[in-house]
Amino acid sequence: KTNKEIPKMLTTERQNMIMDYLKEHKTAVVRKLAASLYVSEATVRRDLKELQKMGLIERSHGGAVLPENAEEISIFVRISKNAKEKERAATNALKILPDFPFRSLFIDSSSTALALAGRMDLSYKTVVTNNLQTAMQLSKKPNITLILLGGNVQFNTNSATGSWTAGQLGEFSFDLMLASCAAVIGGEAFERSLDQKELKRIAMTRSARRILLVDSSKFSAHGTYRLAPLSAFDCVVTDVPPPDDLQGGNIRFSY
Repeated sequence: KTNKEIPKMLTTERQNMIMDYLKEHKTAVVRKLAASLYVSEATVRRDLKELQKMGLIERSHGGAVLPENAEEISIFVRISKNAKEKERAATNALKILPDFPFRSLFIDSSSTALALAGRMDLSYKTVVTNNLQTAMQLSKKPNITLILLGGNVQFNTNSATGSWTAGQLGEFSFDLMLASCAAVIGGEAFERSLDQKELKRIAMTRSARRILLVDSSKFSAHGTYRLAPLSAFDCVVTDVPPPDDLQGGNIRFSY
């Protein structure tokens, strides 16, 4: 195939592919990355510059390397990105939580749900999560029955996924699910990871009520894998009013 036959990729997709390559090979050369991604070397250099700014890679002569502490940096970047928007969404969620009484709760691996979990009173509740950061934060609180799902721990999400994780999740029945998504497109929630999509799909089937937390950046983001229509959630909590084309339907928003 020629370059013209290759669909143009979004920057985030291309950067994810670069990170996947680095996770496998630890080092990368600009020339080889450009050839495998069907883009110019200048484009690859711009991507590497952005990834370096986020602390995910270190530049080397002619390419890039994955730093030894890349996993920790990745977590920090993910939590801090759009932090103010996530906190506002968490504050709005706290206002509507009394409408969703629960004794058992599933919390996904999103940083938005993490921002909310740290502010919730979870005394004498059973909380299940696949997120290591959420588990660490909640383990400091007393009187919580906390269960951390096992599985393959992902580099960029710091969460457990895979068939083993999915199998464990299927053994539960939850009163409430707190989750986010990678993007909202045309009234539907999307994920960038197939594993994350499948895991959240299972959690949705095992939960009596579902709350989706999305900060405003998700309305202009991209995702490949369709999770569910927004109407499948009992409430969609945002930090700002949603786009006009999503209002006025059968979707309950709180903002």
